Amino acid sequence: MIKKRNRQWMGLVLVFALIAGLVLPAASVNTAGKSGKKKVLVVYFSATGTTKNAAKNIKKATGGKLYQIKAEEPYTEEDLDYSNDNCRANTEQNNESTRPGIDGKVKNIRKYDVIFIGYPIWWGKEPMIIRTFLESYNLEGKKIVPFCTSGGSGISGSINGIKEAASGATVAEGKDLTDLSAKNIKNWAKKNIK
Repeated sequence: MIKKRNRQWMGLVLVFALIAGLVLPAASVNTAGKSGKKKVLVVYFSATGTTKNAAKNIKKATGGKLYQIKAEEPYTEEDLDYSNDNCRANTEQNNESTRPGIDGKVKNIRKYDVIFIGYPIWWGKEPMIIRTFLESYNLEGKKIVPFCTSGGSGISGSINGIKEAASGATVAEGKDLTDLSAKNIKNWAKKNIK
């Protein structure tokens, strides 16, 4: 009688062990799938507000965190008077080594997998403050996705500067979002976080 009960207990223990062995691996696969979601940071510099609107659309599409690059010394209208060869924006763009100071810092940038970075195009390339930002962090292993707003130059002239400044990161092709609808921006952004 005692041996029969022991066998029954042993049988139950084996059944529970088999069930646990089948259920637990499945649970850990599901957990891994959920934790595989990429963390997104949407960084932008916007002197007039145009790039800010594009950044907000990307944030909405990706669920990422929004971060505005602010100059230590804010840009005035005179600084952005492109018709004046001596305005601040023009003198910065004419000197590749210029690195304007930034007010603030992203906390714990290590936790982000994908960083969208947006800017207006100034004289065919990214403003030098974008290089300041990228060179301020260790971006090893990150995916950098450039986007811009432009009066006509497009994004191509800025990509080499982004690649140089974002050392160790993978830099995506990037896109000029000036004339895209919110829906098209959403579709483009979602493709870049896969």
